Formats: sequence, C-alpha cells, structure tokens
Amino acid sequence: MTPLNLDRNTFLRQYWQQKPLVIRQGMTDFEDLISPDELAGLACEEAVESRLIYRKDQQWQAESGPFESYDHLGEKDWSLVVQAADNWAPQVAALTEGFDFLPDWRRDDVMISFATPGGSVGPHVDNYDTFICQGSGTRHWRVGKHGDFKQFSAHETLLHVEPFEAMIDVTLAPGDILYIPPGFPHEGIAVEPSMSFSVGYRTESAKDLFSGLADHLIDHDLANQLLIDPQRPVSTSPGLVDNTDLARIKQHLLSVLQDDELLARFCGAHMSAPKHALDVPETPFDYSEADVHSLLQQQPLYRLGGLRCYYFEQTVANGWFYLNGEECQVDAKLTDTIKNLCDNQILDCDMLSEGLADGAFLSLLTTYVNQGCWYFEE
Repeated sequence: MTPLNLDRNTFLRQYWQQKPLVIRQGMTDFEDLISPDELAGLACEEAVESRLIYRKDQQWQAESGPFESYDHLGEKDWSLVVQAADNWAPQVAALTEGFDFLPDWRRDDVMISFATPGGSVGPHVDNYDTFICQGSGTRHWRVGKHGDFKQFSAHETLLHVEPFEAMIDVTLAPGDILYIPPGFPHEGIAVEPSMSFSVGYRTESAKDLFSGLADHLIDHDLANQLLIDPQRPVSTSPGLVDNTDLARIKQHLLSVLQDDELLARFCGAHMSAPKHALDVPETPFDYSEADVHSLLQQQPLYRLGGLRCYYFEQTVANGWFYLNGEECQVDAKLTDTIKNLCDNQILDCDMLSEGLADGAFLSLLTTYVNQGCWYFEE
C-alpha cells in the first residue's frame, strides 16, 4: 500500500479532532483501489450498503441499493456511495494500513464515492473523523467552521446544512487527502468523473455507551449488589434526597465503572461487534487443523476486511481477546500470539508460533479460517 506522507506526531498534536487539514499528495502516485464499474457492481449486491444521491427538478433525491441499473441517471449531477467497501475488497482494506497510527477500535469503515461532474451528497456535517483520499478525477471541497451551521432535511434520508462560509476551499487531485474532524460542515462537488476513498473514525456518545453497558449487565447478570446506607442519620425532611444520598447513589454507579475488568470485557464485546456485513462464505470451509498448520509454513494468513479483533491491557494477561462481538479466551501464556493476531493484518507462522504449538489455539484458529475471518490468498 502507498505510504502516508504525513508527520503523524504533528498531526495528532495539532489537528486530530481539532481542525481540518489539506494534505497535498498525502499518498504519492495514488491510484483507484477499485474501478467505478467494480464499485457499481458492488452496489448491485444485496449485502452491500449503498446509496445513489442526485437532484431531480432541483430537488435532492436519495435511493438505497441494491441497484439494477444506472442508465437513467445521465452523465452529470449524481453520486454513488458504498459503505464499508473494505469489507468486500481486500485492496480497499489495505488502505487502512496507512492510518495505523490510530487504533483499530476507533475506525468505522472505508466509504467509496463515485461522482459524475456536479455530483455531490450535498452540504452536511458528520459525527466522525474522516480522511478523504482523492482517487481519479478532481473534486472541489468547501469546509466551514465548527458549529457554524443549521441543519434541515433536504430529503427524508438526507440531512443537510444551510450555506456556510468556507475556511477551506480547495480542489483535490489524485493523491490529495482532506482530513475533517466531527462537527465541521463540508461539501464536495465533482469537477469531473471522480472517485474518493474515505477512511472514517467513529466514536460513541456516553448515552450509547451507557445503553450498551446496561444491556451487558443484564445479559451477564452482573452488578446485582444493592445500594446500602448503614448508620444513616435521622431524616428531618422525608421528601428530600440530600447531597449525601446523591453522592452515595453516584458512588454506587461509579463502582461499576471502576471495575476495570468488567468495563474492559464490556467494551471489548461492544466495540468489536460488526457494524456492517462481512464477506464471509455462506458455507464454511473445511480446513483441518493440520491443513492450517501446514499452509502457514508456506504462505501468510490475511485478515478479512472489516474484521474487528481487539485486546485490552487489563485482560490480555488472562488470555482474553475480542472478535466480532464475542469474548474469546486461550491459554494465558499466549499473550504474544493474541497481540500479533489483533495487531496485524497479515500473519505468518513466526507470529503465531507459540499458538500453533497449542492444540486449543490451533483448533480455534482453524474455526476462524473456516468461517472466513482469516484466509489464505489462494
């Protein structure tokens, strides 16, 4: 994959989640990772999330895939957007390797947009960080100041912002990158037929995390301890919840959040849960453990695009890691194997040597290979 031409430390210190940045030739000699025709083909698949966005009689329109034809759209003023394209095309998934200075748990997906001249998804604001990597063609981008917008529904599925004053006004050429943090209104309009590849990084609100944590506690029958208040003083105002009681309630809730192991196990399952469909086979493969062991001596093992595989400092020493919403446990001595499994997109036998000597791990790895989570390129 083309390396990213970026001073990572300076970027994280001065720009990440702070302000937009144009990175001219952020990827030298960058070429489309997938052709427009291949992208159109992906959008014909039932499992792939896609949208067509265009204007008809000066009104914004949006349709969700799968699509059977694009012939009715003409040669200008429309865009095709495919979400999680990295889940379906290994060469697209490879784009994320250039952004490995950010942790995988923060990444959402790689979205690809093909646009004809004048094509756009309209002026909008996102709640995630995005690196827009320009492929073939050129696209004109405007980015406004944080919070300088009012939103409205341009279509039942399109939330747009009213006109904004641009702090960035540029045309991206192949290899250029535009970084936009959450909350900055922006709009891109194709100057000519063009492709853009957007690597998105999403986080969650406290509301969503608390909701997920509550579900986790219920599902695993955790945090059943009752609030206690021994030796409390006589109450003179029966209707009052005083500050001491409020602090006691707060501490009761915080005791759950202060359990690092519980929190890590929740976050591991919650954050590794798939956000989009994965390109796994309908019928599992039938590799044997001996097959997997033998093949790894000859060729690398590749991680499926979009697969989420994480570990935590608090739990890895116990042999725990998290894969697609599931907690997995292997022998605690396989800490290095777990780290290699989660940290690398491509694995070889040296990275997994300790694991391959462990029957339980080899059995688990074979299950994953048969499910399509990792695969041999042949």
